[in-house]
Amino acid sequence: MNEKPLASNSGAGMLGLGLLLIFIGVGLSSSFDNPIPGAIFFIPGFFLLVGFTVVNPNEAVVATFFGDYQGTVKQNGLRWINPLFKKKKISLRARNLNGQKLKVNDKLGNPIEIAAVVVWRISDTVKACFEVDDYVKYVEIQSEAAVRHLAGIYAYDSMEDDDIAVHEVTLRDGSGKINEMLEGELTERLSRAGVEVLEARISHLAYAPEIAGAMLQRQQASAVVAARRQIVNGAVGMVDMALAMLSEKNIVELDEERKAAMVSNLLVVLCGEKAATPILNAGTLYP
Repeated sequence: MNEKPLASNSGAGMLGLGLLLIFIGVGLSSSFDNPIPGAIFFIPGFFLLVGFTVVNPNEAVVATFFGDYQGTVKQNGLRWINPLFKKKKISLRARNLNGQKLKVNDKLGNPIEIAAVVVWRISDTVKACFEVDDYVKYVEIQSEAAVRHLAGIYAYDSMEDDDIAVHEVTLRDGSGKINEMLEGELTERLSRAGVEVLEARISHLAYAPEIAGAMLQRQQASAVVAARRQIVNGAVGMVDMALAMLSEKNIVELDEERKAAMVSNLLVVLCGEKAATPILNAGTLYP
C-alpha cells in the first residue's frame, strides 16, 4: 500500500452551497405545513457540512471508506471531503524524542549509562497509520533498542591494556561516527512506520556509578603515564642534541663516564616534577 493524494474540494464553495441549502430548507419548512419540501433541501445541506475539515500547515488527513484506504489530503486550509469517508489527522511536523538514560554493558562488558536525542517526522502517512499500531510508541521502543545495540558493539573508551585497536571507534571519542551509525540504524528500523530520521545523536554518556570512580582513576593514571612518556621523549632528545653540539663545536671532550654523569644529571633536571637546585662546580672537571 502506497501513499496517494486524495482530491478534495475547496471548503469555501461547498460551505456556501451547504448553508444555502439549509436556509432554503428552513424557509420551505416554515412556509408550508408539510416538512417534506424543506427536508429535501435541509438534509443535503447538512450532509455537505459534515464533510468539512481543516488541514493546518504540516498536517495531513488520511481518508478511509469502510476500511479501504482512499488517499491523503495535504492541501492546507478548509477542505471538503466525502462525508462518508473516515478521516484521521496526522502531524507532519518535526518531533523531538529525548530518550531516557539506559544502563547497558559496552563491548568490554563495562556498565555504562547512555541516552540519545532523536529528531523525526512522518514522511509516509500510509505506513504510519496502517503498518504499525502506534507510530509514536514504535519510535520510542525502536530508538531505545537501537541505542542499546549501538552501546553493545562499541567500547566506551580505549585503554592501553584493552583489546581495542588505536584506530577503532569508541563511544566517547568517536561521537561523529557514532551519531552517523545511530542515525543509519534508526532510519532502517523506523522506515517500516513511515518515519524519517532528521537527526540522531548521543546526549548522555557516562560510566555507571558503581565503576565511575575506578574508571576515573584509571583514566587519570593513563594520562599521567602518557604525559611522562612525552616528557621522557623530549628529555632524551634534548640530551642527545646537547651531546651532539658539544662534540661538534669541540667545546669540551667527555669520556664515557662523564657523558653518563651528564646524561643522568640532565634527565633528572628535565624529568623531575620540581625545579632542580643547581650546585656550581668551582673546581676542575677532572680530579
